[in-house]
Amino acid sequence: MNDLKMPVPTIMREGDCIVLQGPVTIDHVVRLTRQGVALFGNQSLMVDLEGVTDVDSTIISMLLEWQRAAQKTKRSLQFIHMSESLKSLIQLYGVMELFPVSRDHASEFGAA
Repeated sequence: MNDLKMPVPTIMREGDCIVLQGPVTIDHVVRLTRQGVALFGNQSLMVDLEGVTDVDSTIISMLLEWQRAAQKTKRSLQFIHMSESLKSLIQLYGVMELFPVSRDHASEFGAA
């Protein structure tokens, strides 16, 4: 029997930022999607993805669901510290324009 356990991702709110850490894969995306929306409150937020360690395509659906939930209540989300693997997935799926980034982090997508 294998005693190695996969890391469990965490999500928390720190001021005006939602901080996501650990793997965001099919094993955890439903829980993370719900928890993320529950953390929104009534203001626009940044989503810090620096601590995300592993991703699969389900992270895109989670981030898009967060965007929809924020837009329903006229709030905005900006994503910061995206990994190269996440940026590659977003580009592969052709949805780059749906992911606003903070002006301070616009260079992450090659934006001016």
